[in-house]
Amino acid sequence: MGWSLNLGTIAGTTVRVHFTFLLLLVWIWLTHYQIGGTPAAWEGVAFIIAVFACVVLHEFGHIAAARYFDISTPDITLFPIGGVARLERMPEEPGQEFVIAVAGPLVNVAIAALIFVLLGGSAGVEQMAGIEDPRMNFLARLAGVNVFLVLFNMIPAFPMDGGRILRAALAARLSWSRATQIAATIGQGLAFVFGFVGLFYNPLLIFIGIFVYLAAAAEAQNAQIREVATSVLVGDVMITEFARLERSATLDEAIEMLLSTTQHDFPVIDSAGHLEGLVTRNDMIRTLKEKGPAEPVASAMRNDIPKIHYRKSLEESLRLMQQADVPAIAVVDNSDRLVGLMTHETIGEMLMVRSAVSDAFRFGRLRGSKPRLTRI
Repeated sequence: MGWSLNLGTIAGTTVRVHFTFLLLLVWIWLTHYQIGGTPAAWEGVAFIIAVFACVVLHEFGHIAAARYFDISTPDITLFPIGGVARLERMPEEPGQEFVIAVAGPLVNVAIAALIFVLLGGSAGVEQMAGIEDPRMNFLARLAGVNVFLVLFNMIPAFPMDGGRILRAALAARLSWSRATQIAATIGQGLAFVFGFVGLFYNPLLIFIGIFVYLAAAAEAQNAQIREVATSVLVGDVMITEFARLERSATLDEAIEMLLSTTQHDFPVIDSAGHLEGLVTRNDMIRTLKEKGPAEPVASAMRNDIPKIHYRKSLEESLRLMQQADVPAIAVVDNSDRLVGLMTHETIGEMLMVRSAVSDAFRFGRLRGSKPRLTRI
């Protein structure tokens, strides 16, 4: 998010554009300038903006379908190769994911059909295929882009919508984790194809391949976490050894603690051990620059950190972390005193430990029953 520009909020969803999108506009301006001079360059920029307006509408197709199932979407971020909508939670049923996934491409079908009607049905395949040629009709090219978006997004591999549709279909017969793994594997295989073809034809395909591979791997990991989270308690994987800050501490003291530990986030507690807030490294440094080292640490802390009891399931902790979009979750005991922290790093370490234990049993390096996963 730090690399993104906030464009505003539409119907409760924040629209952001990644800074690399600005680089794309510069590149489009230069390439079109070489073809037709300044008029072609500015038309190229206008065309890209129109394309991303269609991408935003595509994402709001997903958003509208998600809201039908009471799933909110805090924000969408536009990248040079498309948009990403962040759902507050994952759909609970395969049918829900199918509807949400297919809603985006259907918006592009509607846009292409509308443009075709506006052109009186005169847009030919050649015009729509000439997306990169500024000499072709503007609207015909835009219709071609929307057709391409439909075809590209319907490829049955993550992170495209087709991958989610494939997972929804597979999840009707297989487990959610297995369905995700199959779709993610196809996505990673497709990423290698993009990269190989990009070496000989278009270097942009290499960039797309990297993005697809990383997104597919992230989706597979999320599915692993979701599968494990239902049977693991927060108290089993929370961090219990961490530095704390008193509410009366100054930023100077917080910076000293930052430099002397490996922590990036520090809980702020009162005299009874109850959580007051969380101060992150970035908030700490920003406030230090603005107000100086003598400023109380409370002026830099976040007050929106959710709390969860240590006997709750990890699945509920993940849901809270995703909904609130926070770096950590405070774990408390029966007296509401802070006893641990849940972070994204904690979850990643948990998966590595479980994977290592499973591998050890698979290759016969451990004997007996599998040990219960304890705090890491």
